[in-house]
Amino acid sequence: MSPPVIVTGAAGFIGMHVAERLMARGERVIGVDDFNAYYDPALKAARAARLEANPDFRMVRLDIAAAEAFESLVRESGAMQVVHLAAQAGVRYSIENPFAYERSNLAGHLSVMEACRRQPGFQHLVYASSSSVYGDRPQGGAGFCEDDAAAEPVSLYAATKRACELMSFAYAKLYGFPQTGLRFFTVYGPWGRPDMAYFSFTQKILAGEPIEVFGQGQMSRDFTYIDDIVDGVVGALDRPPERGSNRILNIGDSAPVGLMEMIAVLEDALGRKAEKLFRPMQPGDVTQTYADISRLRALTGYQPKVSLAEGLPRFVRWYREFYG
Repeated sequence: MSPPVIVTGAAGFIGMHVAERLMARGERVIGVDDFNAYYDPALKAARAARLEANPDFRMVRLDIAAAEAFESLVRESGAMQVVHLAAQAGVRYSIENPFAYERSNLAGHLSVMEACRRQPGFQHLVYASSSSVYGDRPQGGAGFCEDDAAAEPVSLYAATKRACELMSFAYAKLYGFPQTGLRFFTVYGPWGRPDMAYFSFTQKILAGEPIEVFGQGQMSRDFTYIDDIVDGVVGALDRPPERGSNRILNIGDSAPVGLMEMIAVLEDALGRKAEKLFRPMQPGDVTQTYADISRLRALTGYQPKVSLAEGLPRFVRWYREFYG
C-alpha cells in the first residue's frame, strides 16, 4: 500500500477539493486542520464531515505551527508528499490581526518544511503562495509572470506569502527535497470562503442588503474556478522538480474579469439586483490580477475550463442548497 498524502488546511476551501480529487484516484489522505474561527467553523466542519465519509480519509486536528506534533505525524504516517494549503488567509484581516499571520504562515510553513526535510526519501512539498506577492502595479496586455519582481508587497499577508517562497528556496538548497510554490489567483466556487467578495455579495443581495463595491468598481480579478485549480495542484504534485529546486508556478484562469462584470453575472444567477455602495480602494488591496499560466500549461497541460459565467451560477446553486 502506498503511503498517504498529507493535505494541510483540509477543512478549508481548496484543501477539501484537493483531498477529494486525490481520493477519487485511489490515494489515501490525511487531512490536517486547526478549525480556527477566522470564518464560520460550521462550514469547515461540514467540509470535514464530507471528507470523513470516505474511508480513505483521516482528519487530524492540529495547528501546523506545532512543529514537534506535525513532524511526528509525517514520520509516523510515512507520507512522502505534502500539499500544504493551511494558512491565515485574507488581505484585509492581516491589517487587523497581524500576529495571526506570523504564526500560521511563517512558523507554520517552517514547521512543515522541517518535517519534510527530516523524512527520509521525501518526494515533494507543494505549498500555497498567492498572486498578492506581485503587489499593485500597472500592467500592459500580459499577465503576471513568475520571473516578474515580487519585492513590493502591499499587505502583510502578501509579505508572508513571499517570505514562505524565500524560505522554501533556502530549504530546497540546504536539504535537497523538491518543492513547488503555487501562486493562486482568486479562487471561487462551491464550498468557498465567506470572506471572499462573491460569497459576501451573495449573502447580502439575498438578504436585501446593499453591497460595498471597493475601488469604485474599477478593479478586476483573474477569477479561477475551484475544479480548474485542483487540476493544476494535482498536476504539479505529480511532476516534482529536480532535487534541490523550489519551483514557482502561477495558477489562475488567465482571463481577468472586471468587478462590475462579476456583480452582473452574480445578479443574473441570483435573479436579483444589488444595491451598490461605491467606496475607495481599501488598504492592502490591488487593482488587477492576471496570471500568465504558460509554465504550468507546459508542465501539466493545464487549461482552465470553467468561465465565470458558468462557475458563479454553480456557486449560487450550492449556496442555496447549503444555506437553505
